[in-house]
Amino acid sequence: MNNFDTKDIVKKYNFKFNKNLGQNFLVDDTVLIDIVEGAEIGPEDYVIEIGPGVGTLTKELLKRAKHVYSIELDNNLIPILEEELKEFDNFTLIHKDAMKADLKEIIGDKESVKLVANLPYYVTTPIITKVLNEDYNFKSLTVMIQKEVAERMNADPNCKEYGSLTTLVKYYCDTKLLRKVSPNCFIPRPKVESIVIRLDKLEKPRVDVKDKKLFFRIIRSSFNMRRKTLRNALKVLGLDKKIMEECFLESEIDPQRRGETLSLEEFCTLSNCIYNRL
Repeated sequence: MNNFDTKDIVKKYNFKFNKNLGQNFLVDDTVLIDIVEGAEIGPEDYVIEIGPGVGTLTKELLKRAKHVYSIELDNNLIPILEEELKEFDNFTLIHKDAMKADLKEIIGDKESVKLVANLPYYVTTPIITKVLNEDYNFKSLTVMIQKEVAERMNADPNCKEYGSLTTLVKYYCDTKLLRKVSPNCFIPRPKVESIVIRLDKLEKPRVDVKDKKLFFRIIRSSFNMRRKTLRNALKVLGLDKKIMEECFLESEIDPQRRGETLSLEEFCTLSNCIYNRL
């Protein structure tokens, strides 16, 4: 593979980029290789690729994986992918919106499933949230996303990047930043830097919460207005003031703290205390 494969394919088919779909295609082969190697794709792996573009990353995945299932929304890319990847018998193309695709049906009872994606920035958080919340049986998700979003996923408490997305990712996964990617590595050239990040799914969630829905509601409420203290931010739960104060006391969390200072473990403790009082 050389630096001009993607450009040549775009030119060959006179492909027109769709701004509404946030299309930016990689033209740097070193990034493609780093994604595949960073995802640690091997001959026993089934790969679900979201957003294959013109198929240059897909080719590298197909060379190493047992089978690749690529999900593509754009009608205009389907014939290109079918033609460019017709030589591979371990390839399945799924013409669908990834947000509506039944990943559980694709995964089935396969033992080693890894997700790989070069996501348009506007769908990054919805797709990652879907993948994590719907509890799919996968080993890892290696994704190239906007630098700021990757930094939020990998953040620690007490910094501006730390928020609801951080806690969601860390609840389910370990995170590893693999590399930065310059805007010059894409056509068309985006305005922001990207990062390749790998999320390795834990065998079980990082903390043992009694009510997952309540747990994440508390987290979202704590971050909705970041400057509010926990005492004020969690009034939306509608709990009696006395009960709420008892929960803060029992969990040993100062209600004057802000949500951005709490670790995942502290959110778990507070959530379980509140659950026990409900």
